[in-house]
Amino acid sequence: MNGNLYSPEILRLAMIAGAHPRLLAPDASISARTPVCGSAITTDIKMDDAGLVEQVGFDLSACAFGQAAAGLFAQGAIGRSAEQLALAAEGLAAWLAGYRAVPPDWPEVEALVPARQRSARHEAILLAFRSGASAAQRAMLGRS
Repeated sequence: MNGNLYSPEILRLAMIAGAHPRLLAPDASISARTPVCGSAITTDIKMDDAGLVEQVGFDLSACAFGQAAAGLFAQGAIGRSAEQLALAAEGLAAWLAGYRAVPPDWPEVEALVPARQRSARHEAILLAFRSGASAAQRAMLGRS
């Protein structure tokens, strides 16, 4: 079953998350955990002077889908604002839950299609997007 669920594309994306370790001097960090499966993440964000994501780092313990989502987040977050990250997290949650037919505008998000039918994986997938959006918002509040 996991052979079909964890496609080579999901496994490739999961490896990308590992290439984004914790940042030495983040502007903000957020830790989160899912009670459903126990996945946990600490997401570090560094914003540039224009208020856009410059760097992302993680400490992550999650299934391959959670890791793949973190890899997707890390690849697509650079150059986006806190507001854009929040909209992406909301859009991803709605798409996974079936409330929206079209996935959010995020590179390679289609790789997560097999997880839409497995609601137990949704919270792990959303961890990186939600914690990343929250970290970016916290970073921007720290500048005001």
